[in-house]
Amino acid sequence: MSETNHRRYNQVARARAQEQTRDALLDAADREFDEGRWRQVSLETVAKKAGVTKQTLLRHFGSKDGLLLQALSRGAVQVLDQRFSAPVGDIAGAVDNLLDHYEAYGRRGLRIGTWQDGPALLAKLEQVARQVHYDWVQYAFSPWLDGLGEQALLRRRAALIALCDVHTWWTLSHDLGLPRPEVHATLTDLIQRLLAKTHK
Repeated sequence: MSETNHRRYNQVARARAQEQTRDALLDAADREFDEGRWRQVSLETVAKKAGVTKQTLLRHFGSKDGLLLQALSRGAVQVLDQRFSAPVGDIAGAVDNLLDHYEAYGRRGLRIGTWQDGPALLAKLEQVARQVHYDWVQYAFSPWLDGLGEQALLRRRAALIALCDVHTWWTLSHDLGLPRPEVHATLTDLIQRLLAKTHK
């Protein structure tokens, strides 16, 4: 192997190792946040669970808040891909997509919403997540919303946003303990009834 190729190989290997380190730290932060331990957990503990030192963590992310925000931002990209793979004009399919999302990210969304004293950027992420939900409603149910008058559109869209909200899912699946098929049937029935009125 020539010196140039050897140098390029080492550069690629280092870059790959750095990326693996970042991913390990982001994964560790995700787990701590999703399990509700983020406020109490130390940087040393997060770093140890990722298999690195605290100094390595700080070199990559600067601070505990920096690590969390990067982890949540990475999750936001995954959420966008998943949410907007929902079928348009298919109520049962949209509800399936919604439940898949909440089962994966619902607890996280609820937890972010309770962090009134968290980093300012965390509040911004919550606002962005809320807007994604509003846009998803418009996207998934567009055949029943397009062409409505302004007042009717606002009312129907608001009702869909509330029915599909994470708190509605939590009430049905956790407070009431309904299994997924019952949650799906309940939401599908309510949405079908609401949208049937759109054309009356």
